[in-house]
Amino acid sequence: MTEPLSAVLVIALNYAPEPTGNAPYTTKLVEGLCNQGHDVRVLTGYPHYPWWKVQEGYTGLSRVEFVNDVPVRRVRHTVPAVPKTISRLLMEFTFGLHAVSVRWGEPDVVLVVSPALFSSGLAVLRARLQGKRVAIWVQDLYSRGLEETAGRRSLMSRAMRKVESAILAACGSVTVIHDRFKAYVVNELRVPETKVHVVRNWSHVRLPSKFDRARARRSLGWVDDEVIALHAGNMGVKQGLENVVEAARLASALGSQVKFVLLGDGNRRAALEEAGAGIPNLTFLRPMDDAGYSAALRAADVLLVNELADVREMSVPSKLTSYFATGLPVVAATHEESATSDEIRLSEGGVRVDPERPSVLLRAIETLGTDLERAAKLGANGQSYASRMLSAEAAITAHERVLLSQA
Repeated sequence: MTEPLSAVLVIALNYAPEPTGNAPYTTKLVEGLCNQGHDVRVLTGYPHYPWWKVQEGYTGLSRVEFVNDVPVRRVRHTVPAVPKTISRLLMEFTFGLHAVSVRWGEPDVVLVVSPALFSSGLAVLRARLQGKRVAIWVQDLYSRGLEETAGRRSLMSRAMRKVESAILAACGSVTVIHDRFKAYVVNELRVPETKVHVVRNWSHVRLPSKFDRARARRSLGWVDDEVIALHAGNMGVKQGLENVVEAARLASALGSQVKFVLLGDGNRRAALEEAGAGIPNLTFLRPMDDAGYSAALRAADVLLVNELADVREMSVPSKLTSYFATGLPVVAATHEESATSDEIRLSEGGVRVDPERPSVLLRAIETLGTDLERAAKLGANGQSYASRMLSAEAAITAHERVLLSQA
């Protein structure tokens, strides 16, 4: 039996009770490591995502609490009402400055989670100055994201590539969530391949064996003859959900049975609600707890991923892991060379359509809504893929192995 680590400090801007984004993965990893006998503590921010405001009851500059028996210290940081690049960077810096100014104790290993990259960079700097071993877990690539939005040769993209390269190279190990991320980190950010590990994310949604689908649909106001196409998660810029709003507008004009449902929150939600006002084939749902989220996913007919046309490698939507686990087909409006497209091909769990084409998106959903045999086959493929490749147990074991190699 492997000797447990006597102290692991996880520094992450996002943690439970945040219901989406990085928080569920960080929380599950921490709790999994604790269950393996490791002593893990968490240094995190105040719960704010995806609402972009600190949740009620979280006051003061710092507080200590226990989340599922895990000691968690929270430190205050700014939270932008409208999360744009500069205001988000300010949030990362204020969290990072506060995180490096408090006592850390004597951890064997410090694990930082990116995003947030800049607060991670500050934590890496302190760890290195104090001679502590440090590892980083990368969920999104900042420099790749800028290249896809601002252009590879832009001054900001070049500067971000240097910053991200320096932060990752300073760590003893770099864990990424996809093989394409690893290729970029090694080939473009020049991090030695021996440092870089791929550990896939997993489904963090609990799926009870007993589920009354008809009852769940009724509780959500969905009628039997509607084809529910559900998009769950963040409503931000890179999701490009204006495409879904326009697909819903077209569905209404054509008298289609497809009803689009946007579940979640984000900085684009208000604008999307305004753009979609009066469209009968479009509804919005607020973020739900795990049980409600799971029920909503399983009560749908088709699950959606939607991305801007320029998004290729900047991230792999975390929602895909939960989508596949439901056994429902996925429709992904994404570039054919995107990481999301790779996942659809590998899993054979859905269909890809060109992004920013509302009529094409609607047609694909209508086809799956009538071809129930094909929809069931795609859903079964995705569920099998999730079972084989995306289990939490395998991921936690792999993360544990990487951290032990640093101790």
